Amino acid sequence: MCGITGWVSFDRDLRSASETLDAMTETMSCRGPDDRGTWISGPAALGHRRLAIIDLPGGRQPMTLDTPQGTLALVYSGETYNFTELRRELTGRGHRFITDSDTEVVLHGYQEWGEALAERLNGMYAFAIWDGRTDTLVMIRDRMGIKPFYYYPTPDGVLFGSEPKAILANPLARARVRLDGLRELFAFVKTPGHAVWDGMREVEPGTVLTLNRDGLRRQVYWSLETRPHTDDRDTSVARVRTLLDDIVRRQLVADVPRCTLLSGGLDSSAMTALAARQLAETGERVRSFSVDFLGHTENFVADELRATPDTPFVHDVARASGTEHQDIVLDSHALADPDVRARMIRARDLPMGFGDLDSSLYLLFRAIRKHSTVALSGESADEVFGGYLQFFDEEARQAEMFPWLVRIADHFGDDSDVLRTDVSTAVNLPDFLRESYATAVADIERLSGESDFEYRMRKICYLHLTRFVRILLDRKDRASMAVGLEVRVPFCDHRLVEYVYNTPWSLKSFDGREKSLLREATADLLPKSVYDRVKSPYPSTQDPKYAIALQEHAKDLLANPSHRVFELVDADRVRHVTERDTPQITQASRRGLERTLDLAIWLDLYNPEITLT
Repeated sequence: MCGITGWVSFDRDLRSASETLDAMTETMSCRGPDDRGTWISGPAALGHRRLAIIDLPGGRQPMTLDTPQGTLALVYSGETYNFTELRRELTGRGHRFITDSDTEVVLHGYQEWGEALAERLNGMYAFAIWDGRTDTLVMIRDRMGIKPFYYYPTPDGVLFGSEPKAILANPLARARVRLDGLRELFAFVKTPGHAVWDGMREVEPGTVLTLNRDGLRRQVYWSLETRPHTDDRDTSVARVRTLLDDIVRRQLVADVPRCTLLSGGLDSSAMTALAARQLAETGERVRSFSVDFLGHTENFVADELRATPDTPFVHDVARASGTEHQDIVLDSHALADPDVRARMIRARDLPMGFGDLDSSLYLLFRAIRKHSTVALSGESADEVFGGYLQFFDEEARQAEMFPWLVRIADHFGDDSDVLRTDVSTAVNLPDFLRESYATAVADIERLSGESDFEYRMRKICYLHLTRFVRILLDRKDRASMAVGLEVRVPFCDHRLVEYVYNTPWSLKSFDGREKSLLREATADLLPKSVYDRVKSPYPSTQDPKYAIALQEHAKDLLANPSHRVFELVDADRVRHVTERDTPQITQASRRGLERTLDLAIWLDLYNPEITLT
């Protein structure tokens, strides 16, 4: 996996800036606990922290390749799942390899094909190549945006990194958030290219950025395109299964211990069952892990989002697939620990207000890392196959708005409950979201002859795959890499995404349920309980002790009225929530407390300059 960073300055020799490069590189020590390396040549400086997954002794970075015209230098984060085929093709073209790593294949692939290499890669990746033949920096990100990649233009070049913290470690970068950044922070919509921090941008998914003395050039090598779907139901189901078999087989390749994340839902259960069957061919047994909360199953109360607890279904899958399973059981004290909250905010660089959804994910990954270095996740299947409630909610279907936002306040609370009135007015989320929605749907091509209903469902699928899933992918990446765990996402393979996106909604829901194609494609692998189970989101604790802990932490914060957080948050509104009786503190009403506590820690950690302009 790893973390990458770098600096290009065409007006200076960066060999005098090695200490700054070291500082940028060390911000990502959690992403790469196994090794570190830097490389500087004239105007280019590259840094790397390594999490060793494939070819443990041979994949050190930055990796260089000398040519008669100049040196190529690469820093790479991620995995290329088709590197074996690419290596074979490159060997046939005369390339010689000295390691077994996918990194070296990518480097030689660039030498052979240049920027067109991106179109040949299957994987999750963010990498930068300094091409000493032309003094050009090339930055490439995977199609779905699985791996993060940020850049910060400077007067004579650019800073870049896997995470904003690497860029902010350079004195040239200003830790400032303006009004457009605050809007992005509170909107719960991932705008392509936006990074919240002023002056900073994301390398967009499916994009190549090249920088030379003439400036920055952007080229899109992949986007979600509308295409006719001519396969019937049986053929579509069979195609999905064939793709999943190939994807899981590729993503099981590693030279370190692997496992699966198992929630007992359709997505993770199908993926775990596929992995178990494939590894059984070589006599191996899958390790699986799930998250649970102390007393959660015994005291579970159903609500509109979650009809059942996960654990019974998890155990059904573990038995059926013969996995070596472990429940990671968390208590409310650990979930509410301010140190855990601070670690997640540091990992994400932003105060997202996800509360126990973030802390439990971090604690789950930290526990798994003691046993495995690579985990396969069912993340993104809901976006690909159509699994969320909003896909079936007529109000969300008809709304000229991002569908997941139509009922978000009912389920997860509303930041406006605690923001100061002047801040809420300045941010003006309603107008921002309307404009963002209009921009997003303008990119969607309608298929000739497509009905109004099918086109509306295409819009909903497109928005989830380009504006929603990236929020969850970023959360997954940051939480896992904060503990040095590589999490792979089979359902984000671009071949599967392209194929299923273009199946009409009548096929995606042919049995009247969510994710019909996935359910039928893996029916032979699933226990009946899981096959019949209704979609349940990532779990959240129902323990009143967690809400009590939030109230106490908020009271401690209120005892310091001069804290900068109250420049954004209305102290009286926070106080009102802390005074409620515990039974009245629902998951939705917890949102304001979570956001307030996150903002306070973020301000302490990053001390950002905030301007409402």
